[in-house]
This record gives sequence, structure tokens and C-alpha cells, in this order.
Amino acid sequence: MMRTGGHAYLLDNRQPEAGQPFDAFSSLFDPTTFRHIERLGIGSGWRCWEVGAGGPSVVSWLARKVGPTGRVLATAPDTSWQTGAPRTPVEVRRHDIGVDEPPAESFDLVHARLVLGHAPDRERALASMIRSLRPGGRLLVEDADPALQPLLCPDEHGPAQQLANRLRHGFLQLLARGGTDLSYGRRLPQLLREAGLRQVEADAYFPLASRACSALEAATVERSRPSLVEAGLATHEEIDRHLTNVEQGAMDLATSPLISAWGRKG
Repeated sequence: MMRTGGHAYLLDNRQPEAGQPFDAFSSLFDPTTFRHIERLGIGSGWRCWEVGAGGPSVVSWLARKVGPTGRVLATAPDTSWQTGAPRTPVEVRRHDIGVDEPPAESFDLVHARLVLGHAPDRERALASMIRSLRPGGRLLVEDADPALQPLLCPDEHGPAQQLANRLRHGFLQLLARGGTDLSYGRRLPQLLREAGLRQVEADAYFPLASRACSALEAATVERSRPSLVEAGLATHEEIDRHLTNVEQGAMDLATSPLISAWGRKG
């Protein structure tokens, strides 16, 4: 595990060192993120804050949308990915949303994906994001809800699927021990309304049987292997067998639902 702001993370999939997991996250979730931001009306000249940016894909897309008269602030505890981001109109800044004060400026759009569920102080982090919105500004928060759908193989019809689901259960145990809120996604609409946002809506995206799901699973299990074995949740032999099953492509693998919630300030 790594620690950021005193909080334990099993994986840091937001960083380029995550390699394959980051590419899989981008492939799986960028279209959903872009669809929501388009719906919120992004246009030339907008000021955007990408919270917990894990790579250049969303940042670069935002930069193209806001154009040279706009601004994109991308923040994260680790900004080593920034070599892939455009220089204009993007600023990359080291910042931990769960610990640090928000930027001293206001934004038309604040967005965070797969960030708050892991934040050491989720309540403070969300309040900071909302405080940074200008009147009329939009907030989009997207987070997973593993407790809503905890299975890697929803169709558990054989030994390979049973092993996959057992390993996923162990992985979720490790996340919970590290402080991740496994049911955070479903609470986002209520949290946004309680914070005073208007026109709050939400939906969920649940990918199933995707090549990106398989790529994400293989990389995630391999990188969490030491923690799974050390905690007695799996053996190396079981992990090797599972990775072989994933590589063969005969299982329909799912991710946890990604819940997107958005609202407007004032």
C-alpha cells in the first residue's frame, strides 16, 4: 500500500506508473465522463479544475474544449504524468484534495473521478470542491460503488468464475481496511443536494465483458498480489491460475458500477 495525506491506498491507479490500469480506466470511463461534461455545457473560455488527475486524457480533452481563452487546472498528489498534458491552457499543480486548501480561484466546472472514495477526509474534500465553484458553476463527481455490485463475474457458473469472485472479495476487503468507502458512489446525489447544489442528477455505468475490464483485472491483481498473499486472502498459485483464466478470455468480467452525479451551484 501507499499513503497520501495519511490515508492508505492499496493501488494508485491514477498515475502513469500504473500503466495498464490507467489505460484501462481511460478506455472504460472517458466516454462516460466526456458525455456528462458535454451535457453540462462546457465551452470556450471555461475555467475547469480536474481534481486528482491521474493522466493526460481528461485534461487534454478539457483543454481542447475550453480553448486558448479557457483554463484547466489539473491537481494530484503525484503529478509525474504531466509530460503527456498540453502546456496551454493547462496548469498542473501538486495538491491533495483530502488535505490541502482549495485553489484561491473559482471555476465553471470542477470534476473528480475515482478520487473521493479514497480521500482521507471525503467531507472536507467535497466541500472544498463546491467552495471553488463560481455561482452557476457545475460539479461532476464520479465514483465507484463496489458494494453495490461486488462480483468480478456476475455470472458465476464455474470454478474459474468462483475463484475470480473470491479474489475480488479479498481485494475489496483490502480496500476497506485501507479506508476506502465501498458504498460511496450511491450516496453522491444525496451528498450534493445536502451541500446545496441544485439540479442534481446521477446515473451509473456498468461495463461488462470488455477487453478493458480484462486488462484492468490482470494489472490490478498482479499489483495487489503481495497484499493479497500477505493477508492470507489468496495464494500465489490461485493468483497465477486466475491470471491464466483472465488471459484466456473465456470469462465475462465486470467492474464496479461507476456512479456519476452532477449539480449546479446557486
